[in-house]
Parts: sequence; C-alpha cells; structure tokens
Amino acid sequence: YLGNDTNKYLYLIGACDTNVQTINIDKNCKFIGPDAFRDCTSLLMVEIPYKIVLASASPRRKELLTGLGLDFSVRILDNIDESSPSLLQGEDISLFIANKKADAYLETLAEDELLITADTIVYLDGEVLGKPSTSQDATDMLTKLSGKWHQVITGVALCTKAKRHSFAVTTQVKFADLTKDEIEHYVNHFSPLDKAGAYGIQEWIGYIG
Repeated sequence: YLGNDTNKYLYLIGACDTNVQTINIDKNCKFIGPDAFRDCTSLLMVEIPYKIVLASASPRRKELLTGLGLDFSVRILDNIDESSPSLLQGEDISLFIANKKADAYLETLAEDELLITADTIVYLDGEVLGKPSTSQDATDMLTKLSGKWHQVITGVALCTKAKRHSFAVTTQVKFADLTKDEIEHYVNHFSPLDKAGAYGIQEWIGYIG
C-alpha cells in the first residue's frame, strides 16, 4: 500500500532478516518500516522533503519510479566518463561508476533536490559485459552468456547537496542454451544496444531463455 500522498515518499523494495525499525536521519527525513514479511521480504518507506531527479535516460529506470507513483524529473549530462579502474571487481565496479556519475551532477543540484544515479553491468567469469556497440557485438555477448550463470549488478547512488548513500544489488542469472536463430531473432527484433550484456530480462529473450 503506497498511501495517499505518494509525492512525499520514496519506496524501496528490499530484504531483511530482522524487523525494520524507525531510524531518524534528521528532523525532516526518516526511514519507516513495517515488520518483516514472510520470506524476509520487507517494504521500506522513506519520507523525503526533496524533489527527485533521475540522472538517467533509461526507460526501465523511469518505469520503476513511475510505477511507484513518484513525481520526478530527468536530468541528462553529456559525455560523462563511465570508465572504472581495472583492479575493481564485481559490485565495486558498478558502485564506482554510479558515484562517478553522481560527482558529475553535484554542481547542478539545488538544496531541495535528491539525485539518483545508477550503473548496471553484466559480469561473466570476471569479465564485464557493458552495452554492445554493434549488432555483431550483441550477438557475441549473447553467445557467451548462452547456457551460463552470470551476475547482473546494479550500483545506485542517492545524493543531496549534503549527503550521499550508495549501494549495489547483484542478481544471479542463468540462460538456457540459446540457439543461433534465437539470438539472431532477438538482436534483429529488439533493442540490445542500450542494455548491459545485450539483453533485457523483461523482453522476449527472458521468456524463452
């Protein structure tokens, strides 16, 4: 239940193994949570006195915030360096890039704005699979992923002028053995070039793979 005044709340789906307590962050911002639900699933409701700014052109991230009933604006800066040090691994890569994006936007923030930046990678046997640059690149990525376990990792940074909180979430994914025809159909009929690892699990390939 999202309540009657969703403009004031940011809802985060998470997991916990204990009851969620009320945590005062400051006089205007507090975490409020119900008892943990069955299977350790809980809903955290965050009351915030900020205007939400999404620093992403991703339609999936827009859909997530819209689905929560939140008012937000989108702000895009061009030519942000999304590289990371070669020694970083796994979640540290996504966290580094999400925070690097946040650094680029800080000067644009007003005092009453809350910035959301994020970065998603597909991680296969220590190799980062980012967004493919060509259809052939997408085909090669999906061929690598076929029949294998991999990790989809998203790092998120929540920032105001005064504070920052960042975290990462990893999802374990395994594809079925994809045929050449299935891979070609997906690459030719969907949009793999704007997705890390060349696929979106919510699309056709997620149903058959």
